[in-house]
Amino acid sequence: MKIIVRNIFTGLLLLGAGIFVNGQFLAASDTSESSVRKYRGIINANKDLVEFIEQLLLQKGLPKHLRNLALIESHFNKNITSGAGAVGIWQFMTAHANQYGLTEQNRTDIYKSTKTAVISLGNLYRKYNNWVTVVAAYNCGEGNIAKAMQAAGSSQYHEFSKYLPGETVNHVRKYLNACYATGELESVLNNYNSSRINKVFFEAGNRKVTDAALSETEINAGFNLKVVADELNVDVDRILAWNPGIVEELQKKGESSFYLPTDLMPDFLLRKNKILVRSIKEGGNSHP
Repeated sequence: MKIIVRNIFTGLLLLGAGIFVNGQFLAASDTSESSVRKYRGIINANKDLVEFIEQLLLQKGLPKHLRNLALIESHFNKNITSGAGAVGIWQFMTAHANQYGLTEQNRTDIYKSTKTAVISLGNLYRKYNNWVTVVAAYNCGEGNIAKAMQAAGSSQYHEFSKYLPGETVNHVRKYLNACYATGELESVLNNYNSSRINKVFFEAGNRKVTDAALSETEINAGFNLKVVADELNVDVDRILAWNPGIVEELQKKGESSFYLPTDLMPDFLLRKNKILVRSIKEGGNSHP
C-alpha cells in the first residue's frame, strides 16, 4: 500500500513540476544580474526598516519574504502615493485600510501600517493557503480573485490568473523576481506547489485533510522526517506532500524551509529539540 501511495505522490510531483516549466508566471521572469542588483540594492539601502518589517512578520509566524511585497509596492518609501490613491510603504487604499481600522492619515505611519499589513496578509493566507494568491489578492482585492476563480472554475492561481487584471499578474511576476533576488523563490514556489498537491492528493477519494493554512519554519539535515511524522502522529507521506522537494533540499543544502498545518506547527516547535535528539540517534540523514 505504501508503494502505491508513494507512486501516486511521485506522479503528482512530476505533474506539479510541469507547472514551473509551462507556466512562466510561476517562475522568475527576470533573473538578470541588473534585476538582482536593483532589488538587493533597495533592501540594503533600507536595512533598519527591512529588519523591523521582518521582525513583525516573524512574530506573527509569517515568512520574511513578505517584506518583498513592500519592496515592490513602494521601494520602502512611506511618502509614495500611486495614481490610484494607494499610500505608504504597503500602498494601502482607503477602503483596505479602513477594513482593518487604519486611518487614512496613518497609512504613512511605518509601524501602524506594517502591523496592519501583517494582519491582512495573515488573514489572506488563511483564506487562500498559498503566498502567490495572497500577493495577487493584496493587489486586486478578494472580490476580483473570487470572480477570476469562478470564471476559471478553479482556485489555483495558474488556472485563474488569466482572468485577473494585467497589472495584478505583473505584480505577482515582480514579487517572484524579487524573491529570486533574495534567494527565497524556491520557498514561495514550494509553498504554492504544496498547496496545489494537497488539493489533488488528499482530496482524492474524499480524504480531504488540509484546508488549514500552512506555517513555515526552518529545519536542518539532522532531522529525520520519519521521526518528525511519528512524533506528530501523521503519515510521513503527508509531511512530504506539505514539503515537496524537501529531501533533495536537505541533502543538497543541509537545511530547508519546513511547512506544517498551522494547528500542528506549535506541537512541532515544542518538541523540536526532542525530535532532533531522537533523529540523530536514529539517523538524521535517513529520509524517506
